[in-house]
Amino acid sequence: MEEFVLRPVAHIRNSLKTKFGIPRQSLLAPELISKIVFTGEFRGGEALRGISEFSHLWIIWCFSESVGKEKSFTVRPPRLGGNERVGVFATRSPFRPNDLGLSCVKLERVEKTPDEGTVLIVSGADIMDGTPIFDIKPYLPYADKIENASGGFAPDGGRVFEVEDPGNALGVLSGADRETVVSLLRRDPRPRYHDDPERIYGMRYGEWDIKFRVVEEKVRVLSVDAAVQSEVAAE
Repeated sequence: MEEFVLRPVAHIRNSLKTKFGIPRQSLLAPELISKIVFTGEFRGGEALRGISEFSHLWIIWCFSESVGKEKSFTVRPPRLGGNERVGVFATRSPFRPNDLGLSCVKLERVEKTPDEGTVLIVSGADIMDGTPIFDIKPYLPYADKIENASGGFAPDGGRVFEVEDPGNALGVLSGADRETVVSLLRRDPRPRYHDDPERIYGMRYGEWDIKFRVVEEKVRVLSVDAAVQSEVAAE
């Protein structure tokens, strides 16, 4: 079989509106709550029977922002400074031959809704709002946790910074949203090779534009304002 057609079974809904600011891996921002909304015949919940017995799930999804873009056999991982090339299959780069992503999330609960059918509430996703999901599988601790595994050039979750908010700009957010934004900022959403303390970055979270600087491994929040319709990117 030379070709295989995939169709979405669901889409994810959350406050990650742009690529900038998304956690680099799943479960690095456990405060982030997402909703998985199913399509068509999957909304009835039959395909989810028994899923609440599992604490975590594997999500197979599409790097929809990369579809149609030029691909390469090699990529430049941020962990290596953005300069050294390695094989695409040795990375988790979004620029993949089939644009497939794999994430592990925590299943918080299963909900039945009047408008969207049965949905899944999950935490720790590293997936942008609206992303199509192709499949969901339960995480099995006895099979999926491998002791003494090697992480290659990415042995850990990366840098964790202190977040400063001297002007209480984050005060306009609800408590849960504030905790989530702090969790995202602590992981330093900038490209790994950026290290300019004067540069101002913009991150979109839900309906908010968040501006910040990074100085001496501290993320300093500058402002939180209502978002405009255009996409927010690093300035």
